[in-house]
Amino acid sequence: WNEVTLLLVFPLFGILSDRLGRRQLYALGLGVMGLAYVLYPMATDIADLTLYRVIYAVGIGAATAMLGTIVADYPQEKSRGKLVATVGTLNGLGILVVVLGLSHLPELFVAMGTDEFAAGRYTHMVIAALCLVTAVIVATGLKKGTPVSRENRPSLWELAWAGFGEGRNPRVALSYAAGFIARSDLVLVGTFTVLWGTTAAVTQGFDEVVAVKKGAMLLGMVQGAALIWMGVMGWMLDRMNRVTGMVVAMGLTGIGFLSMWLVDDPLAPEARILFMMLGIGQASAFMGATTLLGQEAPLAKRGVVVGMFNIMGACGIFFSTWVGGRLFDAVKPAAPFALIGALSLLVMIFAIVVRIKSPGPKGSEIKSGVGGMH
Repeated sequence: WNEVTLLLVFPLFGILSDRLGRRQLYALGLGVMGLAYVLYPMATDIADLTLYRVIYAVGIGAATAMLGTIVADYPQEKSRGKLVATVGTLNGLGILVVVLGLSHLPELFVAMGTDEFAAGRYTHMVIAALCLVTAVIVATGLKKGTPVSRENRPSLWELAWAGFGEGRNPRVALSYAAGFIARSDLVLVGTFTVLWGTTAAVTQGFDEVVAVKKGAMLLGMVQGAALIWMGVMGWMLDRMNRVTGMVVAMGLTGIGFLSMWLVDDPLAPEARILFMMLGIGQASAFMGATTLLGQEAPLAKRGVVVGMFNIMGACGIFFSTWVGGRLFDAVKPAAPFALIGALSLLVMIFAIVVRIKSPGPKGSEIKSGVGGMH
């Protein structure tokens, strides 16, 4: 239900952002997310929880769409890769704060004397408050309106078809294809790395609590490598043709994910370097796709193009979780990763073709600041 809702709202929010502006939709999305966190503990059955999940998906759809659009709007072309790296790093650190910090709030509240149910509700309220505070910061801190004047804004009809129409630009089409990989590999890593580590630990005789911690540590290793690599990749992308950057990024993604096929025991010390390569591959896909999209999305239709990019990402999540889960059970735990690795190499081949036929700005032009909002 979450992904179905995202597929429906991404194009709507893309159109609205190009007609009305970014900041009010961003603030609205964060506010709706906060509302969903308030409602979650009140669910009494699956129907309630599904409804609240849909509300949450509307909020996260608006926030995700506007974050991607703003990251495309704000940087100068010569520093686009570095800004994408900064945002990606902060996003990763946010995940670690949730996993290592906020997830322990229920234990803290119980230790302070509250019952378990109340502790869960208080934790949700804290996260809701963080959403609302961020909404206020966004509503007051971001620039008003859209990047183009009112008379130059496309009509609703033009915007409705812009996501498909801009795909005729081969570099935009390449970013869409890379978006399918970038979103799917993020969810794949978050889901199946922990599952793989946990099941391996249980098989080796660890109790369930310790097993889950070992799975989480494995994910932390992947994310740590990804966070470090983002800065390196951002620096590289600001010094080369961005389609060349996509070739490099998808090649690294393919290598990182296919390397999981060599892992027999994910908890073995010799597997650590391969999981670090997995993190590098995950970060590379995100960096390459987001930077190229920001360069190529036209100013007046940027929200819609980012919306289409997010739709491709949602389709990637559908595909990777549905097919990947079956491969995990039927073949071996490394199989979902190998699937995404193989698809990444196909996108790399597409990038090579685009590099030959429609390369876009040279690295020297990017370094000198050609293009961009400023």
